[in-house]
Order: sequence, then C-alpha cells, then structure tokens
Amino acid sequence: MICALLAPALPSAAAPSTPAAPAAAAAVPDHCGDGCADILPPGADGTATLAEILLDQTVGVVPAHSDDQLGPYADLATGHPELTDATIGEFFNDASFGVPADQVASTKRPAGRTDVTIVRDKATGVPHITGTTRYGTEFGAGYAAAEDRLWLMDVFRHVGRGRLTSFAGGALGNQALEQEFWRSAPYTEAELQAQIDRVAAENGERGRQALADAQAYVDGVNAYIAASDKGRYFPGEYVLTGHKDAVLNLGRIERFKLTDLVALASVIGALFGSGGGGEVENALSLLAAQSRYGVEEGTRVWESFRQRDDPEATVTVRGAAFPYAVKPDDPRGTALPDPGSVTREPLVHNRTGSATTATADDAARAAAEAAAGSARRGMSNALVVSGEHTASGHPVAVFGPQTGYFAPQLLLLQEIQGPGISARGASFAGLSMYVQLGRGQDYAWSATTSAQDIIDTYAVELCQDDFHYLYRGECVAMEKVEHTNSWKPTVADSTPAGSYTMRAWLTRYGPVEYRATVGGKKVAYTTLRSSYRHEVDSIVGFQMLNDPGHVTGPRSFQQATQHINFTFNWLYADAGHTAYYNSGDNPVRAAGVDPDLPAWADPRYEWRDWNPENNRAAYTPPAEHPQSVDQDYYISWNNKLADGYTAASWGNGSVHRGDLLDDRVRELVGEGNVTRASLTRAMAEAGLADLRAEQVLPGLLRVLRSGPVDDPAVTEAIGRLSAWNAAGSLRTETSPGSKRYAHAEAVRILDAWWPLLVKAQFGPGLGDGLYAAVEANLPVDEPPGAAHGPTGGHAGSAFQYGWWSYVDKDVRAVLGDEVEGGLARPYCGAGDLADCRQVLTRTLKEAAGRTPAQVYPGDEHCDAGDQWCADAVIHRALGGITHAPVSWQNRPTYQQVVEFRSHR
Repeated sequence: MICALLAPALPSAAAPSTPAAPAAAAAVPDHCGDGCADILPPGADGTATLAEILLDQTVGVVPAHSDDQLGPYADLATGHPELTDATIGEFFNDASFGVPADQVASTKRPAGRTDVTIVRDKATGVPHITGTTRYGTEFGAGYAAAEDRLWLMDVFRHVGRGRLTSFAGGALGNQALEQEFWRSAPYTEAELQAQIDRVAAENGERGRQALADAQAYVDGVNAYIAASDKGRYFPGEYVLTGHKDAVLNLGRIERFKLTDLVALASVIGALFGSGGGGEVENALSLLAAQSRYGVEEGTRVWESFRQRDDPEATVTVRGAAFPYAVKPDDPRGTALPDPGSVTREPLVHNRTGSATTATADDAARAAAEAAAGSARRGMSNALVVSGEHTASGHPVAVFGPQTGYFAPQLLLLQEIQGPGISARGASFAGLSMYVQLGRGQDYAWSATTSAQDIIDTYAVELCQDDFHYLYRGECVAMEKVEHTNSWKPTVADSTPAGSYTMRAWLTRYGPVEYRATVGGKKVAYTTLRSSYRHEVDSIVGFQMLNDPGHVTGPRSFQQATQHINFTFNWLYADAGHTAYYNSGDNPVRAAGVDPDLPAWADPRYEWRDWNPENNRAAYTPPAEHPQSVDQDYYISWNNKLADGYTAASWGNGSVHRGDLLDDRVRELVGEGNVTRASLTRAMAEAGLADLRAEQVLPGLLRVLRSGPVDDPAVTEAIGRLSAWNAAGSLRTETSPGSKRYAHAEAVRILDAWWPLLVKAQFGPGLGDGLYAAVEANLPVDEPPGAAHGPTGGHAGSAFQYGWWSYVDKDVRAVLGDEVEGGLARPYCGAGDLADCRQVLTRTLKEAAGRTPAQVYPGDEHCDAGDQWCADAVIHRALGGITHAPVSWQNRPTYQQVVEFRSHR
C-alpha cells in the first residue's frame, strides 16, 4: 500500500525555496565570538514527505538534516577524554549569530513577505529568522517551525486536548499519551481561550505584545500549511494516517489557532514544570509504616525514608537556607485514607472494538509510564563556573535540558532577530515564538526541572451521591467533562477499529484522582496545582528572556524568570557574572498543613487567599525562592535546591546523581583555570558514570572485606567490581563503535546485584507490605537499561531515582561511620556487621551467577544478553523517520557550551 502511495509524491519531495543568495552575518552585536556552541540531536529537519519516509523505510536514506547532529552528539561518549577548546567544534555546532555568506544554504521570504527572511545554514539546516517588523519576525518563526516540525506540532496539540487516537490511530502509545495529559488538564475550548484573554489583559503592554506575537506565529504556521498543501510537500504522516490523499491531494490539514498553543503549553507544563502531587501515594506508604511499627515509630521510620531535608544531600545553592514545604511541627487538617479504601478514579469508559481488551488497557498504562516518564523524569543538567576560577577570567557554562530522545525531537533550534527579540537556541515545537533555552547577545541561560511542590491533594467529602461534594458547607455537583475518541486502521497504525470515552469529574479543588473513605466518610481526592488554568502565564517571562533591552545582567535575568510559573531551575552566564533562580508559583499553605499528605477540603486548610474562580492564591515572594549571584560554581541535576527547600519527589539524600557533577566541578574549581573543554569533559564523564558503582560500591566492598571470603565466585566478583571502581566506574565502550563495555562483567554483576541486594537488605526489616509501599514512592533501581523503571527502556536518563541513599546510609551505619540524617533503624543484617556481610555475600554470589541473557532479557530492539544494546539510546519515533541506536550517555538532549568574552 505504501508503494502505491509513493509514486505521485516523488515529484514534490522537497519544499521550493529561492536560490541560495549571499547573506551577511547578523548585524546585531555578538559578544560570544567563537565561544558559543550547542547541539540538538538528531537534527534540525523534523518534517519528511511521503517519499522521504518511504526511502528511509526501504533503503535507510533520510533527509539531509534529520540526523546530522546525532553522530557528533554520540561521539562525545568516547571522544571526551581528549577534548580541547580547539576540538569542541567536532562535537558541537557553532552557535554564533548569523550565517556567513559562504555558509548560506537557502534564503526564503515566507509567503512573499518583505519584512522577514529565513536563512538556513549549510552545516545544520537551522533557520535564522530576521525580521524588520515584529509581526514579520514572529510570522517567520511560525513558518520555520512548521517547516521543521508540523506533524509533531499537530500530534501534540491533539495530545493536549486528549484527542490523539482520533487523529493518529488507536495504537497503545497514542492512547497512553492522551490519557496521561488529559487527566491533569481536561480543558474545554472556552477554558483554553480564557487563558489567552487573561494573559493579554493582566500583563499590560507585554501581555498585549505576547498575544500579538502568538497570533503572528500562528499566521506563519498556517501560511506554511497552505503552501505545502498547494505544493504537495506536506508531511507524509498525513497520508499514512488517512488525512490526505497522495494521488488526488484531497483532504485538509487543519489550520492552527491560538488555543492550540495553550493545549501544547499544557502538555509541556505537565511534562517538565509541574512539581508536586503524590500525596495519596505518600499516605499509603505512611499507613504501611504505621501498620508495621505502630503510629509513633512508623511515622519516624517513614520520615527517615522520605528524607524531606536530608543534611547530607548535595544542593545547588550553598550557604543559604530557603525554607519551603517543610514538615509542620503540629500538623492540622490531614486526611489520611482508611486502610484498603483507596481506588483510582477511572478515566476510560464505554470501550468498543480494539479498546475493549484488558491487555490493551494494561499495556497503555505501562506505555504511559514509559512515554511520559521518559521526559518528565528527565536529566536536564547544568555546570556553571564563575570567572574567578576560569583560565580566561570569564564564566564558563555547560548546560541544557533533557527532553527525552524522540524522532523528531520535541525541541527545535532557531535564531530569531527582530524588533525587541535577539536570541538563538532551542524552543518547544509549536511554542517557538521565543527561544526558551539559549543565548542572547551577551548572555546565555538554561533550565533544569526543579520539582518543588506546587500541587496539593484535597479530600472533598461526598454528599447526596458520589458526584456531589461539600464545598464550604454547601452540597454542590461535580462538573463532568468527557469526550469520545474513535479510530480505524490506517497505513501508519493497523490497530483495529475501536473507541472509548474519557471522562473527568471536576471540583473547585481540581480534578478527581482517587476515591476513598476517611474515618468512614466517603471522599474524593482531588489534585490542585497552582499552574492549573495558567499554563500560558509564563509567556511573558520567556518574552523578557529574548529581549536584549530587558536582560542586561544577572538581576534582570532573575526578574524575567520570576514571571515563569513552571517549576524550573534557571541558570545564567555572561562575560562577568553567573546567576541562579528557582521559578514557580509556590502557594502559601495554611499554617499546619503538611504538604506531603492529603488535606481536608476546608477553608481552614486551603491555600492562603485562594480564589477557586481563577485558581489564584497567595504565593511565596521572589526573595523566598532559592537564588544566587556569582556563587563560585553551580551544579544542577534535578537535585536538592537549597537547605530547607523540600522537593516533592523522594530520593534527595546522601547519594544523588547530582554528586557526579558536584564532585567533579568542585575538583576543577579547586585546581583553577577551568576551560570550556575541561568543564565539558567533567559533564561527559559524569554522564557515563554508574552512580551506584562510584558512590555506594566502596562502602559495600568495605563490608565484604570486613571478614574472610571463602567462595571463589564471590572473590572473583569482588575483584571485578573493585577493578571497575578503581578505573572510574564508567559504562564506556572498549573503543569507539565496539558496542562492548570495558569492565562488562563488572557492569553485569552490579546490574544483577543491586535489586537482589536491596530486597535482601531491607525486605526482612520492612516486611513485604511496607517495602512495596516505599518502592511505589521511589523505585529501587534505575540503571540505563531499566525498562521496568519510571523512564522506560532506551531513554538515556538513568540514576535519578533509586534507593542509593538508603543503602549508603544503612551500610555506613553498620560500618560505624558517622551518618547525618540516618535511617530510623538498622536494616542490613539488623545492624550486625557479620550478618550484613552474609547478606551481601549471598546476594553477590547469586548475581554473579546470572547470565547476560537473564540480566538483559532483550526486547523489540535488542537480542537477549546484548548489554550495550540494552543500555543504548533509541530515539522514539513520533513520525515516519527512524534512527539507529547510539551508545548510552546520561546527558541533556539540547546542550550549550558557552563563554562570553565581552558585555554591552
């Protein structure tokens, strides 16, 4: 069928453009010289015609710039040890402003406009958009975005509305995506429009300008749709999913509108900028601890595993405390469920056809954890060193966001130059009216997910029936929002025809997520987040970051990020200064409310000054957010932000992957003369390190060596692990392209040992119920090949979530070391060193006997036993073009390496 569709598409394989014409480098000031570089795999071109898709599927030939950044990105894994400032260009792209005349690949005036030009460079195909009017500039940004990511933008505007299956087919992954995001933001069209109207009305001239920019951007997107439709070079996925006829050119690509951008923003906000929630899961593990040990001791045990403010945790901002979401001394209003009463609110109803099987439902849930978790639990990181410690005397930064690995990538690269806008960098497809992470004329910025708690769970008492609840003493009806998705088989998706209805019940306190009883009373647990119905608000902050008239130094940079209500760590560098700021609308909670647990829906326990009509409340002032200027260095890898600042996620303890950065950067700063190359090497090495082997294994080996080891298999395993640890604990190839790890046997042993060790160490003391409950809050292990983990398989991200701190603190306590913030009781061998050694010896012997096929069971991409492939990064196809696996790196997707030499 695909072959039959191909022939008519071949003559229109590429969009026409004017002949390559000389173009001068950008006229705006560029204070970076040759000190700015970046990379975003797999490539800039994320749109393929039907002919191009078929060429990829049949002979493996892909469009010119669809994967040209993947090779250099992958090569850093083996090439970083010899990296110098002179060779950075072998692994990163030049990120200077403008395009030299001899490097111009194409020049276009979109839709014949005279006020904007899109120039694409030969090296990467990145669009450089220059406008003489503000409208023309943003029109060009929308046109270029559609050229590079139209199909992806279309996919995610449907995801945001919970309508992906009706658009792209009923594959389980599509079901998972629409269910994952619609549950947390089941907006009507009126609610999407209301967000736009409010931002324009409440933010003065900047708000009005943002609305005008967004409309110009949408106009540009639609101009490309019209041109590609007429010229028959639209993305081939529209043919494969039945939206277009390749022979007669029938069918229509739906034009974009402003509310589509809000739907897109709700997805991005849910993925990367909405920390918090999980209070019901927390309550279940607390109840399990109290059931095991009694209320007082169980609570103490639970708190020691929760590690709200662990004194041994690595922090981004040092030397200052920023208390937030702390445990109250005298908790009030807590609404713990009755044991065994919690049920999850069903989202899907009225299944027909292929949607009726339980297997499909189970697989969809698993796919949701993998697909959404891959991005949400990402590995954005940052390393920033002040000029006091660099060879040049100017700050150096290596930083970038991790948005997962997809084909095409969720982000796109662009340069935008126009009235009030001057920036180059990465933006989310469909929201690229501004650069969201990148550089300006004399400064650069980036972000990592911070995950502070802006989501709370409320227990609303039911009245009359299951769909009415008490709101401030009155019995009111829940609002029902639902729609039906249906699909039929297409060329791209052979899933048999089916349909289902998604239904959400809304209250003033947010959507219903669970039902339970509390003290015998029937309740619905709802989820309320401060960014709910406010995903568009952050547009003003991004506008400021792109405005050279606003950002003139670290303080104005911090002021810009204060306008972003998503939970991010923002880092900054210019020629003389560095800075950090944590953004997000942090609600001011009522006194005594424990942010980690559900609270009663009662005015006494609501957010201070909360107005349910617009979901606004009192928020902590900027001065109370973690922030800093010109700290000697900053690292961020989703770790603890500052003393006293409690993250909603578990696992910020004595061992965190942030340690992999902090240890290396601290050593570089101590030596002095830091360069772009040395900081990049530190990042790359940290991205290849096995956190367990580097940070926890030395203590385990001390226990094993605390007495005689008589078993030859255990002795051999100890030797292999020791040699690997001494060599740096890296998961690296023996040589470039070998697809085999150095110390492969040690890697296999540790991958097999860790889950066996943790279960044997903690299982007897916790008991099955509590062990499972804590594991639901924090997965035991997350190595690169952990297909069972929260990130799924082949996702790159690793070692963000695991029981590393628990094992570390417990083992150190058994060894008699000093432990701050230790666990409430000993677990390994019940605290006896000899018994603990027996636990470790027994489980190590079992792990050493596991075959590669048992440790790496294989999947649709890899044969059983293929260790390298099990870890490998695979770009998940969101369109018709696919890419080969690359060697594992625990590294940001988009990444900048910057050192500015001068300042305005």
